[in-house]
Amino acid sequence: MSAREEGAPTSQIVSPGGASRVPGRTPVRRFEHGSRVPGWDRAADLEKDPALIPDPDEVEVPASLREEIEARMRDYPDPHSAVLPALRAAQELHGWCSPEALRQVACVMRVTPAYLESVASFYDMLELHPVPAHSVYVCTNISCSLRGADELYSALSEQAGELVNVRAFECLGACDIAPMASVDGAYIGPLSPEDVPALLEDLRAGREVLADRHLSRRRVADPRGRESSGEDRGGAD
Repeated sequence: MSAREEGAPTSQIVSPGGASRVPGRTPVRRFEHGSRVPGWDRAADLEKDPALIPDPDEVEVPASLREEIEARMRDYPDPHSAVLPALRAAQELHGWCSPEALRQVACVMRVTPAYLESVASFYDMLELHPVPAHSVYVCTNISCSLRGADELYSALSEQAGELVNVRAFECLGACDIAPMASVDGAYIGPLSPEDVPALLEDLRAGREVLADRHLSRRRVADPRGRESSGEDRGGAD
């Protein structure tokens, strides 16, 4: 006989006020803000124009961006699957997924800007607000945190100024070089607070950041992988 058949209490989401919706069930307090989904507490704007696919005659799309999006659309049976690489291409061009960038992508993909915004708002590496030219994502998950990632994040946040978009990231999947960070897409580590001045200096000077710490330059165990290892690209031993 199952616990439910025996009448055992079952977990139940409750409102922020704490009242259980089902008497006799074990209350489990929901997140204080009600939901983890951004915008849950914003009412729909009924005055907004209906979502429409942009008219190609009214949207000027840079040729390079159009070519990149169309190429990615040809990679998939369903062209809608190209939405992430298309948004990334637009962000690389504009610096962020601005309303104009979304209109340009929507025009090429023949979808609405609202659809693209719903996708972009889900993914942390797609920016819907202006950000500095450089991005540093510090992994603060358990492996990195145990090795000093929180101190690294604090040091970067205090010293970066307006040059860098510094963010704590849940996991970047590079525990073997913990604590680490993604610097403009390059995985670098291990890092410490003492490395922060040199890291920022390299960014300001336009140099490769801490060249000897790049994950892409670490030797691989499989000799067949040497073509993608640092041995053939001048990396550190």
